[in-house]
Amino acid sequence: MTLPATLTPIEDPLWYKDAVIYQIHIKSFFDGNNDGVGDFAGLLQKLDYIVDLGVTAIWMLPFYPSPRRDDGYDISDYRGVHPDYGTLADLREFVVAAHARGLRIITELVINHTSDQHSWFQRARRAPAGSPERDFYVWSDTDTKYAGTRIIFCDTEKSNWTWDDEAKAYYWHRFYAHQPDLNFDNPAVMEEVLSAMRFWLDLGIDGLRLDAVPYLIERDGTSNENLPETHDIIRRIRAEIDAYAPGRMLLAEANMWPEDAQVYFGQGDECHMSFHFPLMPRMYMAIAREDRFPITDIMRQTPAIPENCQWAVFLRNHDELTLEMVTSSERDYLWETYAADKRARINLGIRRRLSPLMQHDRRRIELMNGLLLSMPGTPVIYYGDEIGMGDNIYLGDRDGVRTPMQWSIDRNGGFSRADPAGLVMPPIMDPLYGYQAVNVEAQAAGQHSLLNWVRRMLEVRRRHRAFGRGTQRFLYPGNRKVLAYLREYGADNGHGETLLCVYNLSRSAQAVELDLHDFNRAVPVDVIGG
Repeated sequence: MTLPATLTPIEDPLWYKDAVIYQIHIKSFFDGNNDGVGDFAGLLQKLDYIVDLGVTAIWMLPFYPSPRRDDGYDISDYRGVHPDYGTLADLREFVVAAHARGLRIITELVINHTSDQHSWFQRARRAPAGSPERDFYVWSDTDTKYAGTRIIFCDTEKSNWTWDDEAKAYYWHRFYAHQPDLNFDNPAVMEEVLSAMRFWLDLGIDGLRLDAVPYLIERDGTSNENLPETHDIIRRIRAEIDAYAPGRMLLAEANMWPEDAQVYFGQGDECHMSFHFPLMPRMYMAIAREDRFPITDIMRQTPAIPENCQWAVFLRNHDELTLEMVTSSERDYLWETYAADKRARINLGIRRRLSPLMQHDRRRIELMNGLLLSMPGTPVIYYGDEIGMGDNIYLGDRDGVRTPMQWSIDRNGGFSRADPAGLVMPPIMDPLYGYQAVNVEAQAAGQHSLLNWVRRMLEVRRRHRAFGRGTQRFLYPGNRKVLAYLREYGADNGHGETLLCVYNLSRSAQAVELDLHDFNRAVPVDVIGG
């Protein structure tokens, strides 16, 4: 088998361990044809900005044909590009250009559900009960089946079942009612998923994020999450990707406690990476309480993972600062601290960007980014957070954190030359976070801007493999307002490095004494200034 020309050589099959991932919405990044919607032509024009930032991989949210009732996660065709974003030829050109600059490309493999507009579902609802076509999805004559299953979108959905008049039956959905779940007990579904995966691998995609993987299988009398059969499916996908295109990566979105999320690595034969969801809210908890315990406690609970696997760490994502993996009392505390305005709350989370969460405090923003870049795992940076973009909680659903990237003080923040009324979403225009005050052009020119600080930090991280591959050893000074740990790598081969990371979680200066007797004769060197 000859791999397509769009692929970069496999220099290192563990490339994802040293990566820094930049997460973007194509629709909100840059508009290349001035129709008001971001597109691949615009993304291509901004590739050099992404390279200069210092990241090594781009994670693109869904760009497939879709009614976009769930911002593209409701897919109506797994083998295409939404016409608003361009064509397959545009995507192919973008992938080639990204690879030429040393960037990896990660996209979505949304396999739990489709849009109700997908041809598979339209065929299923018209087909007779029990037919192979009908069995592409999960159906029932009653809406009381699987009664022990929680409802994820508790703000909008009252049941995981929805009645379909044409099929004269209920269909199952773990997310919105317009997103029916695929039936992985049907072997034909698995074949279609693998075929779609091969299609994107052939186009040169380096990594695939498996959306909502804990919910693939349904069994009566269970919570319908993390079932053993789900892991059989993931191992099948992993075996296929290893055989068909070695060196590519699978990233699990499993919003679970560490011991449950760790299972998605298998024995190193399931996903290469998994998001560490429980760590994210505890970083916010630690600085709110000025106490390192939430971080040290959750890392203590985090089990070891296989040698070829890696956590993905993040400060927030494209949905919300999710608070599913905290206790109800902790959730109430975080809501009161970071989302006193109830419009900022959604489901079990907070729909705000990093800078507003930190109340526009540059020192706290730097503190959170410092934690992100030094914790064990691969950091994921959300587009716009590198310049401290704000949000708009008056926009519906989670669109408030998906507003157009702010490039300059030009019209529409430099995002598009279209009529402002025709933009996919209105840009931020308030006095504090509006594009006149916060934009790439101004920050690129300012030596001490947040953008240039992030660039410097990413350069520091790139020089030290201990951040991506090293162990973490906590120090426990008497002052709990100080978080300190060692990142160590390669000591067994005599060419290792040890990095000391110290963070003041308090609003005021703190005195601290660290026990570093193991390094009695070592000379500390500042990794930032040398």
